[in-house]
Amino acid sequence: MKDTKNSTKYFIWMIIAMLFWGIAWTAGKVAAEHSTAEVAAFWRYAISFISIIPIVWFLKTPLKTDRIGFLYMLSAGVLTSLFNYLFFAGLAEGQAGYGGTLVTSLAPIITYILSIPILGTKVSLRQITALFIGILGALTLLRVPFDGFAFLNIQSSYFLGCAVVWSLVTIISQKAAKRADLMFYTFVVFGITAFINMLFALPHSPFDFGAYDSMFWITIAFIGVIPGTFSTALYFVSAGKIGAHKTGVFMFIVPIGAIVSSLIVYDEVLALSTIIGCLLAFAAVFLFNMRRTSKVSVIVE
Repeated sequence: MKDTKNSTKYFIWMIIAMLFWGIAWTAGKVAAEHSTAEVAAFWRYAISFISIIPIVWFLKTPLKTDRIGFLYMLSAGVLTSLFNYLFFAGLAEGQAGYGGTLVTSLAPIITYILSIPILGTKVSLRQITALFIGILGALTLLRVPFDGFAFLNIQSSYFLGCAVVWSLVTIISQKAAKRADLMFYTFVVFGITAFINMLFALPHSPFDFGAYDSMFWITIAFIGVIPGTFSTALYFVSAGKIGAHKTGVFMFIVPIGAIVSSLIVYDEVLALSTIIGCLLAFAAVFLFNMRRTSKVSVIVE
């Protein structure tokens, strides 16, 4: 009975984390409209890096890894900084609800495909079927059956880039998990990401606090602390309790947060193709996670 209550608690925490990650897409669009993609990208992870320090200390996280583990962290930091820029650049051009749905739906599918040659993941006939469904969902999300390759526009290209980059980050995270505590890994990646994004933000005067209005600072602080640090901590703690193999399904709560918040703030309405594509991708991840032989968890903020 006690185990059931604990499991329920962690399930609720996971849902909360995913919803905040979804809301981050709408908040990110607000921040991008009140600054530049470079400045928003820097401050998002600078704030996350600073705010995660108390959590690392409170959890008594072991601050150690080996040389290969650090190389994984460095690689993840470089890729995350790229994802971070694409995130804000895409939101400056496109819709938050569409971006949150597209990236969250495509990233797990791309990760599973990449995990086969990179991680040597063995797939069954059922999982191959799941990947086929996922690819169909991805093509539907990109409206290929309706518009051909018209998805290769600025808006979709940024979000598609986000999905591919985050899939690579996920693969690296999977390999780094054996060499460092995931909270320490996140702490270091946040720091590297913030530093790299700062280098590209310097020409835009990111430390000229008066150059950006209160709306920017409120939204960027929210993204950095709540979806960034708080939800990431909830994710890792909850994933460790309910099992990494179940986290893939929870990722499809992220679009709900993105869709609802973007509808409220921007009155955005998603196309039917986006909804159908998301459902197909959800079905693919669900099938792939059923009694799978290799675990690949996907984190999309």
